[in-house]
Amino acid sequence: MTAGGVDAGISAWLEANLGRVIAWRREIHANPELSMAEFATTAKVVDVLTGAGLPPVVLPKGTGVVCDFGPADRPRIGLRADLDGLPIPEQTGLPFTSRVDGVSHSCGHDAHSAILMGVGCLLAGRTDLPFGVRLIFQAAEEVMPGGALDAIDAGVTDGLARIFALHCDPHLQVGTVGLRSGPLTSAADRLEVHLRGPGGHTSRPHLTSDLIYAMGTLITGLPGVLARRIDPRSGTVMSWGAVHSGDAPNAIPQEGRLRGTVRTGDHAIWDDMEPLVRSVVGELVAPLGVSYDLTYVRGVPPVVNDEGSVGMLRRSVAAMDPAAEVDTPQSPGGEDFAWYLEHVPGAMARLGVWSGTGPQCDLHQPNFDIDERALAVGIATLAGTVLHGGPLP
Repeated sequence: MTAGGVDAGISAWLEANLGRVIAWRREIHANPELSMAEFATTAKVVDVLTGAGLPPVVLPKGTGVVCDFGPADRPRIGLRADLDGLPIPEQTGLPFTSRVDGVSHSCGHDAHSAILMGVGCLLAGRTDLPFGVRLIFQAAEEVMPGGALDAIDAGVTDGLARIFALHCDPHLQVGTVGLRSGPLTSAADRLEVHLRGPGGHTSRPHLTSDLIYAMGTLITGLPGVLARRIDPRSGTVMSWGAVHSGDAPNAIPQEGRLRGTVRTGDHAIWDDMEPLVRSVVGELVAPLGVSYDLTYVRGVPPVVNDEGSVGMLRRSVAAMDPAAEVDTPQSPGGEDFAWYLEHVPGAMARLGVWSGTGPQCDLHQPNFDIDERALAVGIATLAGTVLHGGPLP
């Protein structure tokens, strides 16, 4: 699908400028920057928006951009994109593959940024805006608890009536937009348990504290207990991602570390998750004679889409193509767009980026790529939400 079904102004702009948007995306893709180091990407955004006659402002920490325009006497709508890449080497073999060793845009933030630059340039030329517009190019989405908090501290949500975002979805075909009211993503927290014991010989575990047994107890016990203490309908998942201890097969080690994540789709459960995890870890370890430290890093809340805001996206998508809207399930992944929704009602949509042929490479895989036709769909969706998504619910 192309964006030919949108209003004449959007369609004409895309016809004339989509090549520029693709070039922006490829430039950002080839030069990814890690969280809080997005200086060149920030400069690119400023250059493009300034060239369109808009007044971009760099956020206080030097990365990220906010840009207001449109009628000041009407409600203002925020549109957000994220700038950072990931510490993942690229394996796509594209002509514009990452030039930075070990860093890539394997989550689609290059597309998000290019789309929002396109939306800004398109809307800058419109004299019929029914809302004021605030473009938010946010740093550091990929780290906990997320760069959205810095942007919010800088005032980007002040005075907003609604806020919207898109996220690439390689499980949806290009030309489609996934919409869902209510929870869209999950809260995502990180924990690390550092265990200590006196060590000893594996032939005499009864004379020491068996640290490896304690680690095994936590590895199986914490996910199992949480699964029986929390309503399974909440989509709560606890998984370990790293386990480190010992070297010798006949020696019980003195130290060990476990690292993992806890995710839930229920905001109320997320609020109570840290004390519950701390209690369960203590109960599991108490009989085993080892000491421990638990570091619990609270991440992001779940993205919970406001029903009225989803309705605004739905009207935009329907104007583009009545067949473009598809359902999208709640994801166990985390997304710091959720922090904005703690302050302003809004919604995130899933942007289909799969070509329809070949493998559906998942987000954060080194061979992830998008069908660039999705850039036009993303621009039409967000621009249409401003132009045709109203009235405000």
